[in-house]
Amino acid sequence: MFLSSKRPPARRAFLACALTFCASLGLPTVAAAAGYPERPVRMVVPYPPGGATDVIGRVMAQELSLALGQQFVVENRAGATGNIGADHVAKSDPDGYTLLLGALTSHSINAELYKGKVPYDIEKSFAPVSIVGSVPLVFVVNPSVEAKSLQEFIDLAKKRPGYLTMASSGNGSPQHLATEMFKSMVGVDVLHVPYKGSGPAMTDLMGGQVLSMIETVPAAQGHVKAGKLRALAVASDQRAEALPEVPTTAEAGLPNFQVSSMFGIVAPAGTPDAVIQKLNDSLKQILAKPEVKAALLNQGAVATWTTPADAAARIGAERAKWAKVIADAGVKGE
Repeated sequence: MFLSSKRPPARRAFLACALTFCASLGLPTVAAAAGYPERPVRMVVPYPPGGATDVIGRVMAQELSLALGQQFVVENRAGATGNIGADHVAKSDPDGYTLLLGALTSHSINAELYKGKVPYDIEKSFAPVSIVGSVPLVFVVNPSVEAKSLQEFIDLAKKRPGYLTMASSGNGSPQHLATEMFKSMVGVDVLHVPYKGSGPAMTDLMGGQVLSMIETVPAAQGHVKAGKLRALAVASDQRAEALPEVPTTAEAGLPNFQVSSMFGIVAPAGTPDAVIQKLNDSLKQILAKPEVKAALLNQGAVATWTTPADAAARIGAERAKWAKVIADAGVKGE
């Protein structure tokens, strides 16, 4: 009896030491994640209000608020082609209460185009949560162009080097780099004509000042349906719901040419895995909802869910793809 009465305090001391050791390993973060979120979460959109990224961000914020019982509030931090907002998130506390809804294709391009000038690393500064949507690009031409298919367009470019002009929304944009990738892949000489945004580029394309463009489906679909532009092929592995009659690049004879703008949610690097997983689990349910798919499709985006690991792999692949295009074409950032 005497010995047993002395052991409980020793046992309690041992347990206290064990708990202290566990705390030093960061195990309480798991418990903290179980109650996450306990206060409002900021979702930074690094572009002005009203654009596709902003609208997608607001859809995700509203749905996450409903799913997790706390407000997810969109905060627009525009500037420097998305770098200001992204840098703010990269330097925020890694606790899950500051997230980035980014145009990850553009961020991947910026990482290579402005290497050494971007104040964060697209792969190391963030913990990916999920890709949430992708916007495919489409080959469009002015109706005066003789080509009725992508193969005829390629044949025309080879027959008349330097004749065809291809507009873009600006140097270093996904549209520009898609043009450079196309030129390199099929070995044609077309003249790139950069504009300050897709709007003026599309205006001149419809007016015949330029003859072709690789543009996002949302920007082009209305003009295609109105007969002001002709669509030759969608640069994705599946046909676009908005343009179901337009073949994919693979169907049109260019199987390895797939280009889309990718949108996703990332957190600062070091955010607890349990928090990332809780967000990812919610997004899996959210992105399966018909109304969410429809809301994203209104912006031309195809709802997409990935695991955090797959999201990280896609970001890495995107960066590597555009790094090669930029290096091969000698593209310089403005």
